[in-house]
Amino acid sequence: MRLPNVENAFVEDVKLSGYLLAFDHPEGAGKAEFFHRAGFTVTNLAAFADALVRHALANAVCDIVQTIHGTKYVVEGPLSCPAGKDTAIRSIWIVDKGREQPRLVSAYPL
Repeated sequence: MRLPNVENAFVEDVKLSGYLLAFDHPEGAGKAEFFHRAGFTVTNLAAFADALVRHALANAVCDIVQTIHGTKYVVEGPLSCPAGKDTAIRSIWIVDKGREQPRLVSAYPL
């Protein structure tokens, strides 16, 4: 199964700059180190967002979780990285209640 409406998936800039690429974030610092080594930086958030959406397009959903906020979808597989080597990640997307567009919740290495 693919992420529903994956062609409309989006990634908020603040999710990238304030979390996945934030060395000072209490939960995101390790993720920031990982993604920086992979070649993603705050100077080009659009490239990182595009890579995450392409990851969701190319890989299957491996888990679905219902929450009070909506339905979360877990996607695992390779992520194309600017540093030149694909790396395996898990990305988590949510389709909020009353919406159809999936948005990124988190991503981290496998």
